[in-house]
Amino acid sequence: MEKFPLKGTGNISSSNNLSISSAATNHPLSGDHPSYQSVGSKPGKGSPASGAERHITTTTTTSLTTAPGTVGAVPVYEADEDGMIDITPGNGGLTNPNYSYSSYSANGGRQDGVGAPSSAANSSAPNITTTAGASSNGGASIGGGEGPGGMSSPTHTRFGRDFHHSDHEGISFAGMTDTSDDIPGIGQYEDFHTIDWQRDIARDRMRHRYIVKKRQDSFWDLLKGAHDAWSGWVCVLLVGLFTGCVAGVIDIGASWMTDLKFGICPQAFWLNREQCCWSSNETSFDSGNCSQWYAWSEIFTSSREGFGAYVISYFFYIMWAMLFALLAASLVRMFAPYACGSGIPEIKTILSGFIIRSYLGKWTLIIKSVGIMLSVSAGLSLGKEGPMVHIASCIGNILSYLFPKYGRNEAKKREILSAAAAAGVSVAFGAPIGGVLFSLEEVSYYFPLKTLWRSFFCALIAAFILRSINPFGNEHSVLFYVEYNKPWIFFELVPFIGLGIIGGIIATLFIKANLWWCRFRKYSKLGQYPVTEVLIVTFITAVIAYPNPYTRMNTSELIYLLFSQCGISNQDPLCDYNRNFTDVNSAIEIAAAGPGVYKAVWLLILALAMKLIMTIFTFGMKVPCGLFIPSLALGAITGRIVGIAMEQLAYNYPKIWIFSGECSTGDDCITPGLYAMVGAAAVLGGVTRMTVSLVVIMFELTGGVRYIVPLMAAAMASKWVGDALGRQGIYDAHIALNGYPFLDSKDEFQHTTLAADVMQPKRNETLAVITQDSMTVDDIETLLKETEHNGYPVVVSKENQYLVGFVLRRDLNLALANARRIIDGITGQSLVIFTSAQPVQNLGPSPLKLKKILDMAPITVTDQTPMETVVDMFRKLGLRQTLVTHNGRLLGVITKKDVLRHVKQMDNEDPNTVLFN
Repeated sequence: MEKFPLKGTGNISSSNNLSISSAATNHPLSGDHPSYQSVGSKPGKGSPASGAERHITTTTTTSLTTAPGTVGAVPVYEADEDGMIDITPGNGGLTNPNYSYSSYSANGGRQDGVGAPSSAANSSAPNITTTAGASSNGGASIGGGEGPGGMSSPTHTRFGRDFHHSDHEGISFAGMTDTSDDIPGIGQYEDFHTIDWQRDIARDRMRHRYIVKKRQDSFWDLLKGAHDAWSGWVCVLLVGLFTGCVAGVIDIGASWMTDLKFGICPQAFWLNREQCCWSSNETSFDSGNCSQWYAWSEIFTSSREGFGAYVISYFFYIMWAMLFALLAASLVRMFAPYACGSGIPEIKTILSGFIIRSYLGKWTLIIKSVGIMLSVSAGLSLGKEGPMVHIASCIGNILSYLFPKYGRNEAKKREILSAAAAAGVSVAFGAPIGGVLFSLEEVSYYFPLKTLWRSFFCALIAAFILRSINPFGNEHSVLFYVEYNKPWIFFELVPFIGLGIIGGIIATLFIKANLWWCRFRKYSKLGQYPVTEVLIVTFITAVIAYPNPYTRMNTSELIYLLFSQCGISNQDPLCDYNRNFTDVNSAIEIAAAGPGVYKAVWLLILALAMKLIMTIFTFGMKVPCGLFIPSLALGAITGRIVGIAMEQLAYNYPKIWIFSGECSTGDDCITPGLYAMVGAAAVLGGVTRMTVSLVVIMFELTGGVRYIVPLMAAAMASKWVGDALGRQGIYDAHIALNGYPFLDSKDEFQHTTLAADVMQPKRNETLAVITQDSMTVDDIETLLKETEHNGYPVVVSKENQYLVGFVLRRDLNLALANARRIIDGITGQSLVIFTSAQPVQNLGPSPLKLKKILDMAPITVTDQTPMETVVDMFRKLGLRQTLVTHNGRLLGVITKKDVLRHVKQMDNEDPNTVLFN
């Protein structure tokens, strides 16, 4: 191992050769341990120092032996002009297993000088100042303040800032005190960049320690500490409240505008068809039509029947659909381009640590909320459930800025966004538990236990508010409440698994076709005319949908109809069985299907083909569009057809063994609605690749708790078939299509490459670095202009490229601009210094100290580290980049984008599809 040039170390054994990065990152003791002195610095050459200034403030003095039995004059690790750091154990001679030493033969001291008698140290060692000022404005100066028992408190931190409770005035933390005042924007991120999870979490930890220490100072500080503790719960409470209210408005508005395509309530135009008929005194009315509700044909021809009435209704259906679609597409294009699509692929990417400015902003929230009502009302083959997750995340993002703890820390903000995503699914389906599991399984990247509790609370509040608003006007808070009389037969697991296989095949066909169309849209001229595309697809959808009653009706109504069990009150052709209802309370008998059932089956097959094709072209258009409801509809149609087939098989052959004799009693032993429910879960599971959360959402959605096993069987079969035919679900596929930097924790890295194969620059190429004390402002500005890296390693010198730390490009730009604006005497020839040492006095311009923006503990790996380990580090630690070293010398950098490109290259895919970093 190549030796690190620590000044004044003499013949220290090789076991003590510590690089800067290892000393900073692998320190054996935590920041609260009282036995370590501060990171000190030796006075610079020529700097004035009186006796008082040069006096060490700690009771335990340290010295170094340059040879056994000889007392030296310099501490073990000392910060001087070369930036060497002093991490000297000051534990009064107690043993630290991480430092090898041998005892003094004469006085019981140690070879590393720790624990030497104070007389020996004082007689030969000069007093050393421990002032470690980070910069001329805002650096923390630790010169006094002894810890318990006369020992100094720990002051070295990850970011080169010194921390001590007695001099909080000089401490700089992100999101509080003077960092934001000194250099506005420090610690924030550029658009389309990845956040550094470790950095943000460490900053929040420092901020929390500061608040805890301050709580004892005054009652006001105690209140601020309490507010900080409960702010997370208050934030998710507000998110739940607002999400429930917005969801209620969307449900009511979409219902009214959907019915507007068919007619109007003249007495109160703001009522939808169902509410209009509530005021009617009639005891029954056909298909929701009553004397209070006027179809458009009635208004113009005074008739509901006949060819003329049909044409007028057809015309108004298409006209309203086109108007709603035009409004939705125009609003998205003019005011909020990010309001289009489902939003879940982007939410997944944002929660993994990616920054997309304005994607969760107020305009996106407003336009997405209005746009989803318009798109659903236009009759397009889409749903509002996916966009509800986006809308809830927008609410979470906006409200997080009321609490600086979350609003100004991107890693902490993602805890609120995870809870908001759970609330979005909760209000979309009336399934709070399913929402939490959906956030955990499908959306969130970082989901600690604390976030689980808050997500549960947020989903609960949102569901409660929506239930209070009661937009569906019934006693059930779930979307498709079902009540089946019969339990399922054991043999039915075979058709349920068969439905899972069919669902997986349909889902794979949909994903591949939709990706092909989205890629074509992206790289052809079609992408330049988004409004025209929306109008064309809406026109075709409306023209095809109106003649078929199952595609004309609202998709949610269709799913509810397919889930329903046939009874006396159900007049739909699907329930046209040759039954004789003599007693309302008697069990429904199994019967032969009438002509209405066969006609309905053919119409359902046509509806299945139409919805599958139109959903392929609709998903990804420039309007808000979700995928849950269309997927459920496709599966429900398939399941109902299979269920009817099984029912007729049981009717014609009731004695065969597969029905276990349960169908021989004459009761209706097969429930086609249950098959529709299982089929819906199968297709949705195949499209999204959800399993646990899907099953919970389905039984919460329908109230069918006893059918968990069939749902589980279908969901697993669907996932297996989908994974066999295509690796990715629809959301992951769209993330890859858009080139977002998303490292899926579910994927495995199978290759045997090393970090040296992936790092930038490649071997024999120049690495752009910053030296710690020999570059001028002009040099750094030139480097910033000539390169586009997100950050730069800071090294000792061009010749000795030993790592000191890492500085972000954005922070460097802000610091330079801030210095030129505020600090007098800063010119292009000013030295930029990243150490605490005093520079050599010269006649040039005053230097610029930027140690406060330096990350002194960047994550590093060696060039021989397997890429499997590196990829795991990026996934589990949420890294933005890692530095590659060899024997302590810096070789290169690996960014998240490099990892993603390497993974694609190893999988024989195009690495250039990764667009962002």
